[in-house]
Amino acid sequence: MNALAEKREWAKFISVQNHYNLIMREEEREMFPFCREENIAMTPYSALASGKLAKRPGETSKRQQEDAFMHFKYDATAELDDRIVERVVELADRYGVEMTQISLAWLLTKVEAPIVGATKLHHIEGAVKSLDVHLTPEDIRYLEEPYVPHRLSGVMAVNKPVMNQEPVWVSASRNK
Repeated sequence: MNALAEKREWAKFISVQNHYNLIMREEEREMFPFCREENIAMTPYSALASGKLAKRPGETSKRQQEDAFMHFKYDATAELDDRIVERVVELADRYGVEMTQISLAWLLTKVEAPIVGATKLHHIEGAVKSLDVHLTPEDIRYLEEPYVPHRLSGVMAVNKPVMNQEPVWVSASRNK
């Protein structure tokens, strides 16, 4: 990408929005090294995995009930991901903070500027409070240890060779 941009005297890529969080870490294998080498900033979206990393097992929200794209991204690996969510709960209880703070504190050990969606004031407050949570190297290893590789999900998984095919979030919502 940037080699061609440089050769043709085009603007180089300086940032990438990638799907990255504690339960979707596929970017670590290829994109992280590439971005480091090319000095490209990473601003990951879905920092809290559509709320999965902010809700205790059994808690729900309107979004979790109705968001077909969230289900597309995370339902196939829910059983594996629940092991990580349980560890987030455990560390949140140990430190006396919210799950959001643990999840974002972990993410901030990997990137400088995650995208955090907020629809309520307490979402913003939780994100800001994550700056005060300092995870130990042992905490980080503990959170990361149960991770297993995942198939692509999210925007990259719906790229189609023929773009007139129906996007998955449209068909998923119809099939509910």
